[in-house]
Amino acid sequence: MFELVLRVPEALVEAVSEALADDLEALSVSVEDADAGTDTEQALFGEPGLPAPRPGWAHSTVTALFDNEELATEAATLLRAQQWATELQIVALGAIAEQDWVRLTQSQFAPVEITPSFWIVPSWHEVPTAARHIIRLDPGLAFGTGTHPTTRMCLRWIAAQSGMQSQRVLDYGCGSGILAIGAALHGATQVDAVDIDDAAVEAAFANAQANGATQVRTGRPELANNEYGIVLANILATPLKLLAPLLAGHVTPGGHLVLAGILERQADELAQAYAPWLALKVADREDGWILMTAQRPAANTVA
Repeated sequence: MFELVLRVPEALVEAVSEALADDLEALSVSVEDADAGTDTEQALFGEPGLPAPRPGWAHSTVTALFDNEELATEAATLLRAQQWATELQIVALGAIAEQDWVRLTQSQFAPVEITPSFWIVPSWHEVPTAARHIIRLDPGLAFGTGTHPTTRMCLRWIAAQSGMQSQRVLDYGCGSGILAIGAALHGATQVDAVDIDDAAVEAAFANAQANGATQVRTGRPELANNEYGIVLANILATPLKLLAPLLAGHVTPGGHLVLAGILERQADELAQAYAPWLALKVADREDGWILMTAQRPAANTVA
């Protein structure tokens, strides 16, 4: 396998990356900050499911992998021949040592602590000795491995509930099923995990089975029916606003609504969207993200 490493100005990152991936037969293309580790390093963050705010950094390193030397050399030659590529620099072109890519990928995912006794542990790792509640979950196609602040906040909320036993739980937009499994491990009697993405539904089912969470049913949103003692939705602010009447309508009297995927600056607009049904409040914060919760008044209580 051969590697072509380029130094690319921000304005050319998108064009160079697309040319490598679409026209020049690169097996993979990655973009990194060329100034990483220096005083001029820049953070570049985007929201999950949305495009990055910029295609690259002021000085980006673009790395492409090729099957052989001929393809890598041809790609470098053709790129440098373009009139718009005068500022593009070739940093390196050469063979790279064979690696165990599976082992390398696995090494990037360590057990995630939710609470001292509640952990998400990849299948290839040993279980921490302090763990009492354990979700075995490997990174996959569906969102939700426990590494994102929104997932951790939801799981922390679940772990803190003393009345999870005998509850019916709805995990709306379940992704990998991690919240549904967490609820099941903490005593929920029935958990419906639903998603519009068939791959997520399949992943959630497989993960629930692997964790012995027999209380979890998976399916499309039509599976959700009636009311639930706990309704969880870790999506994004815009769909959460659109889903306000539906999600609020699934919460039984005395039940809880738990929403995540919300940035701190979006708290007021979410509270306003749900105000006709429930009074949302911020229950947790982490790295610029918030968890918002509400409890529907009990049937014998005047709102």
